[in-house]
Amino acid sequence: MADIKVDIDRCKGCGLCVPQCPKLLIKMSEKMNEQGNFYPIIDKEKCVACGLCWQMCPDLAIKLKEAKRKP
Repeated sequence: MADIKVDIDRCKGCGLCVPQCPKLLIKMSEKMNEQGNFYPIIDKEKCVACGLCWQMCPDLAIKLKEAKRKP
């Protein structure tokens, strides 16, 4: 399980993160941020923290922190 966050105000809505998810867990929101851009929504419950969306984001709007594993 991963601790992944999207800084919606930093996102410019490019959508480059969406096709990077191998599990198809990212979709663009129907709402806009303050700049008028749609932003990604990530299914955090199913995310495996592969980091591909984080690596692709040109605006550093996706933050990924590996969570501690439960025993």
